[in-house]
Amino acid sequence: FVLTLGGDHSVALGTVSAALQARPSTKVLWVDAHADCNSPSTSPSGNAHGMPLAFLLKLVQSSELGAASSAFAWLDDVRLAPQHLAFVGLRDVDAEERKILLRLRERGAFVSTMHDVDRRGIGPVVDSALEHLGDDGPLHCSFDVDSCDPLIAPATGTAVR
Repeated sequence: FVLTLGGDHSVALGTVSAALQARPSTKVLWVDAHADCNSPSTSPSGNAHGMPLAFLLKLVQSSELGAASSAFAWLDDVRLAPQHLAFVGLRDVDAEERKILLRLRERGAFVSTMHDVDRRGIGPVVDSALEHLGDDGPLHCSFDVDSCDPLIAPATGTAVR
């Protein structure tokens, strides 16, 4: 059991890639208000904390980063398969990420939003996500506090109502 606490969701680049290198069949439960699958070319903010899944899913390659490519080359051999990914609690997704999420869903990712949680309840949504991922491999849960209502967790740097 590993517990990693970090400042933003870019820490998942290290935790998920390490899990995948040690156990390639690792499934990822991504609990976040944001999809974090932008690339440098699609990100409105340019913040790295909005891009970890783009690298892990191979939506962007280190070679596309110009001068920064060598800093991300350690991710070149790490790959998360979309069918091994489940999103829970998305509620602040920009236009380009919506397109990416549609493609990921077509390739087998489980995608749920806060609308699903409000309609069905958190328990059934998480149960569906875990059922989708299956129990035939290790599970990595990556939790961003901004998935919580800011009334409950007001200290997040990217609060979303």
